[in-house]
Amino acid sequence: MTVAGLILAGGRSSRMAGADKTLMPLAGKPLVRHVLERLAPQASPIAINTNAAAALFSGFGVAVIGDTIAGFQGPLAGVLAGLEWAPPGATHVFSVAADTPFFPLDLRQRLELGAKPGRITVAASGGRIHPTFALWPVGLRQELARFLESGDTRRVMTFIEQAGMDVVEFPTQRVGRTAVDPFFNINRREDLAAAEDMLGGAD
Repeated sequence: MTVAGLILAGGRSSRMAGADKTLMPLAGKPLVRHVLERLAPQASPIAINTNAAAALFSGFGVAVIGDTIAGFQGPLAGVLAGLEWAPPGATHVFSVAADTPFFPLDLRQRLELGAKPGRITVAASGGRIHPTFALWPVGLRQELARFLESGDTRRVMTFIEQAGMDVVEFPTQRVGRTAVDPFFNINRREDLAAAEDMLGGAD
């Protein structure tokens, strides 16, 4: 399996009063930098998918790609952009969300162990599926494009269930002295403050 990495940063940050949450500081560096540092040992090359100005992300040393379909159609549009960007020879794109700074360092390895040919392998925790943390076969590119162009629901799980999925469960992990869901994500300033406290309490 040859895996390229994709950071999904195409959301509107609607609960952050218009600020791009992925660029907000956490423990002295942008949130997306934390995500990139966790992803880099697990996949190469890496791209950031964003609908903001590409120049805002140009300093991170990875490719910056926008959605290839119009209308802010959500994470699936970002996944499609990643599948279309994937370099020759890549068999899968490994997606992670840009607002989730504590995802497991062995995420790709464990997803790969649960992968079956032609199917999407998705992370879960506490019985909840996290569809933006997944291994996507590059061969699904045309099927996903047709799905998005059809006018049907843009809900991520609709496509994943239609295409076929396998789920890998992840346990709670520790960040500093705090037990936390590994897919804890930052939507509000209160979440950012909580993440800051967790990192501040690191041993």
